[in-house]
Amino acid sequence: MIFFLDENFPKITHKILGDAGHTVLDIRGTEKEGLPDNELFQLAKKSKSVFLTTDKDYYHTIHLTEKPHFGIIVIALKLPNAFSILARLNWFLENASPETEYKDCCYLLTDRKCSVFH
Repeated sequence: MIFFLDENFPKITHKILGDAGHTVLDIRGTEKEGLPDNELFQLAKKSKSVFLTTDKDYYHTIHLTEKPHFGIIVIALKLPNAFSILARLNWFLENASPETEYKDCCYLLTDRKCSVFH
């Protein structure tokens, strides 16, 4: 699977997902760093990536206005830090079935639940 990291997502995610065999795209440290959300999301769409973010705008705005897309995972925790964000992502990936649909879906992971928006 290809994942595209939002700039607010922990950098260590790149190594962890890469070590698990996934392709990870991250624009930090490039000339594209700092792009507005909609332009950043366009890059994810062009690369056919599942977008990883902690920005809630993606599930209630961008997910709805930027279809079609290849999936969004938003992790919105009460006390976010790199460890808790990665733990929640790991939980999701471990519990997602091979048939999990990402295309045009947005998954919102909070401290206690996982919601999917189509």
